[in-house]
Amino acid sequence: MTRTILDIHILQSVPPSNLNRDDTGTPKTAIYGGVRRARVSSQAWKRATRKAFADLLPSSELGVRTKKVADALAEHITTLEPSLTASAAVELAAEVMRAATGSKVDVPKRRAKDEGGESEPSPESSYLMFLSGRQLGALAAMALERSRDGDLKAFKEALKDKEYKARIKGAVDSRHSVDIALFGRMVADSPDLNVEGATQVAHAIGVHPSEIESDYYTAVDDRNADDESGAGMIGTVDFNSATLYRYAAVDIDELHRNLGTGLRENEQPTTPAQKAASAFLEAFVTSLPTGKINTFGNHTLPAAVIVKLRDKRPISFVGAFEEPVPQAEEGGFVRKSCERLAAYVPDLERQYDVPGDQPTWVFRVGEETRALTELGTEVTLGAMVKAVEDAIAQRLGSPGSAV
Repeated sequence: MTRTILDIHILQSVPPSNLNRDDTGTPKTAIYGGVRRARVSSQAWKRATRKAFADLLPSSELGVRTKKVADALAEHITTLEPSLTASAAVELAAEVMRAATGSKVDVPKRRAKDEGGESEPSPESSYLMFLSGRQLGALAAMALERSRDGDLKAFKEALKDKEYKARIKGAVDSRHSVDIALFGRMVADSPDLNVEGATQVAHAIGVHPSEIESDYYTAVDDRNADDESGAGMIGTVDFNSATLYRYAAVDIDELHRNLGTGLRENEQPTTPAQKAASAFLEAFVTSLPTGKINTFGNHTLPAAVIVKLRDKRPISFVGAFEEPVPQAEEGGFVRKSCERLAAYVPDLERQYDVPGDQPTWVFRVGEETRALTELGTEVTLGAMVKAVEDAIAQRLGSPGSAV
C-alpha cells in the first residue's frame, strides 16, 4: 500500500545562544560520532512549532493542553448559558470532564491550602490534558442538553443513560484539533482516547563539535553613588553556537485519519490534512525555541530546507554528519554541510533503491548552499508550502493512497 510521508530536513546556524537548557541551566548536548554536539530537544522545537500555529491557523483549529480543564470547559459552558455563575459552571465542567475522560478532576491539595479557604480554587486534572476547541464546545453543549440550565444533579442523573454517557465520551474522541492530530495525545485513565501523533521530530544536533562557554556578567545598582564601587549583582550564563541539522517526518495518512474529512459542505475531503501539513511545514521551518532569547537575541532562520514527499517510509539524513563537518578554511560550516548532503542523499537513495521520481523541493539562502540545487526543485518558502499542499491533495485523492 502506498504511503504519503512528508520529510523535512533543515540546516540552521545559531549564534551564541541557550535555546534549550538542562536542569543546571547549561545548553543541552549529545555525543554523536564520538564528539560532543549542541542539541535542542524535540520537545522544545515542537513547543515552538505549536506556538507558531497561532499566526497560521484560526484558534478554532487548535487545542489547549492544560490541567485546568474545568476552567477551560466552564468558559464554553458560560458562553452557551450566560446566566450560570462562574462557580456553578466550573462545578458542572469538572463533572463533565470526569465522565468524559474517567480522570480525577479535583482541587489540588496544595492550592486548597494556599488559598486559605478565602475562595474556592478550581478543580484540576492530575496531568495535562489535550483538548480541541471543538471538543470543549461539544462537551459544553451536551452538558447543558440534559442538565436543565447547568443543574449538576440533573447532569449526574442523566449519566445513568448509557447512550448519553457514551456520547459524552465520544465527543472527546472526534473532531481533533490540528495540534492534537500532529503531536498526539495520551489520556492515562482512558487509553482508548489516546491519539497517535502523525509527526515525528528529531532532536536537532550540531553537524560539528561544539563547546559550552560561559559569559560572566555584572549589574550595577542604579542608586549607587559615584564613589561606591562594585557590582550590585554578578553571575554567569552558559551558551554555545552551532550549525544544526533538524529533521521531522509527517505521516500524512495518519494525519488524515486523525483529522477526518472536511467539516464544511464546500470543503474537499483532503482539505484538513492539506492545511495541517502546510501549517506544520511553515511553522517548523520558521519557529525557534525562546530559551534565553532576551539575553542573546539569536533570531535566525534556516540556511537550507529540503522537503521530500515519500511513498514508503521516512528517511533522516543525519548519517551525513556522523563524521563531524570540518570548518571551512575561511570559517563556517554551512558550505561543507551542504556539500556533504549533496553527496550523501543521492548515494543513500541509490543504494536503497529509493525511487528517483519522488517530489523534492529545495529552499535555500546564500551562495554557500548552492551544492543543494541538484537535489530538487528550487523554490521560495511560500512556493514550497503551496507545492506541498497541492501534492498532498493529489496523493490523498488518488485511489492507491492509504486513507
